[in-house]
Amino acid sequence: MDHAVTKTPYTIQNLASVRFDILRVPSRRTPRGRPARPERGILGPVNDLLQPPRLVRPTTAVRESFLAGEWADCLDSGAPTGWLDPAREDFGAFVAERRGMRTRWNVPCSTFWYVSDEHYLGTLIVRHRLTPELAEVGGHIGYHVVPARRRRGHATRMLTAGLAECRGLGLDRVLLTCAVGNEPSRRVIVANGGVHDGRAHGEDRYWITLDTGHDTDT
Repeated sequence: MDHAVTKTPYTIQNLASVRFDILRVPSRRTPRGRPARPERGILGPVNDLLQPPRLVRPTTAVRESFLAGEWADCLDSGAPTGWLDPAREDFGAFVAERRGMRTRWNVPCSTFWYVSDEHYLGTLIVRHRLTPELAEVGGHIGYHVVPARRRRGHATRMLTAGLAECRGLGLDRVLLTCAVGNEPSRRVIVANGGVHDGRAHGEDRYWITLDTGHDTDT
């Protein structure tokens, strides 16, 4: 028997009031009639993805879940939330600015969102080349998954998709860095072929070799 999924509206107001309280989904029953373990998540059900997530250019289709997810990420990390004000005021313009190639960290960058239908799961940014600073901390790729979607393999799959974008840029290897002791990030990078290459400024450095069939300066 199919069971309807109870959806919780994505609102910043809800997140501000509950902060990190866990929302429970009504219990289900297995085919043998035993109560199934309820799924839990900050933004509602975590088993509500009807389509496999994809890495896409920023899209207005995920407005509510983007705002709620990034607000939760700011609360989780203690980061300021002011950068979300333009997104709340004019999400279309916010998205349009991020769809094209932008210059950040003094290099060309491409922004991608990891989404499933109207659900936003995270962001991945590809830096097209390295500066001396990025060669020590930052690397070619930065990414994050919003709190409610973590620990479910999304970061590993999102990075895999990001590496395909790097191949499209002609890169033959990419550098990723993560804070020393950040075991979840280390596992994601290693699962995608990352090879440790020392530390700099409190960050572990990993190189991932891409099978492009030709040489390109990185």
